[in-house]
Amino acid sequence: MIVAQGTLARKPEVAIDRAGGQTTVRLSGPWTAPHAQTVESLVQEIETDAEAFPLVLDLSGVERLDTLGAWTLNRTRHEMSGKGQVDFANATPEQKILLDEAAFRDFQGPSKPRHSRVVDFLVDVGRSVAGAGRDMVGGVGFLGELIAALIRVIVHPRRFRGTAVINQLEQIAYRGVPIIVLISFLVGCIVSQQGIFQLVKFGATPFVIDLIGILVLRELGVLLTSIMVAGRSGSAFTAEIGSMKMREEIDALRVMGLDPIEVLIVPRIMALVIGLPLLTFIASIAALVGGGLTTWVYGDISPDIFLNRLRAAVSLNTFLVGMIKAPFMALVIGIIATLEGLAVEGSAESLGRHVTSSVVKAIFMVIVLDGVFAMFFAAINY
Repeated sequence: MIVAQGTLARKPEVAIDRAGGQTTVRLSGPWTAPHAQTVESLVQEIETDAEAFPLVLDLSGVERLDTLGAWTLNRTRHEMSGKGQVDFANATPEQKILLDEAAFRDFQGPSKPRHSRVVDFLVDVGRSVAGAGRDMVGGVGFLGELIAALIRVIVHPRRFRGTAVINQLEQIAYRGVPIIVLISFLVGCIVSQQGIFQLVKFGATPFVIDLIGILVLRELGVLLTSIMVAGRSGSAFTAEIGSMKMREEIDALRVMGLDPIEVLIVPRIMALVIGLPLLTFIASIAALVGGGLTTWVYGDISPDIFLNRLRAAVSLNTFLVGMIKAPFMALVIGIIATLEGLAVEGSAESLGRHVTSSVVKAIFMVIVLDGVFAMFFAAINY
């Protein structure tokens, strides 16, 4: 205790010697944090009085040196190096290690070279196209792995996880019915109302039934359902698998000899392929009910007339077009959601980024796929 008090009683000192064409600054005493104010004033004195270079900072008399003293001396050497050569001398091995670790660094990053905005735009476009190509190749490869896993399940039925499929069906289809029915009902009402307001100008109000029937059964029913499922279930798939990836549970499955695609991916995609057509059917019925109620209120068309004209306006082909699209859209949503989940790294930021990417990509691909199907059915006149 007495030794410590004696050490604190002393103060850091400097002695400047100008001889032999150089300046030697002999440091002594404790250069530590408790003497920070004195250390700073001595450093300013060195910078002011040092005239001849090279400059040598002699540490032979320094009794104690901590991080503050080492960083201050390094900063002084850095600032004065523009005038001439500055070096340390007679530092102990421990002091050398501390001086190296606390070396002063310029925190300003290197200036970025300026480019033309046109060049930067073209570079961004090229990167986006290349990224889309990589995603397409990765999706095709993942589809192959999924098909191989399905074949293994078919060959070995005991590997089929029926309980997992039922659980996912409950989450996707059963629990998704209320929101999908509500959205579809409201959209059917809106389409019917706007159709009546426009067609009444031409005295063609009854044709709004043809509009609602064809539009809902061919396009709106499956499209709205797919977008809602992509935002609700697709994001959930990505978050669940991404969380398992972050906690290394997927690696643990591989260590136990289980295939993560069979255990995690196949049940989810099978539930999507089964559940999305069911939800599409329910959404179409809800939209037609909403449209029928709106035509009754705004167009004074009774439910009997609505049903009779709807039966004449739509055919089985109209209904099948929407139902045929549903499994393919479910497959696309499932592949994108699970791929993004498997791409999650070990941070919450990565999880959020991939969940967002999953929803955006799934909705985009659903709309693109709907356009492709529209062109295909138009080409075959179906």
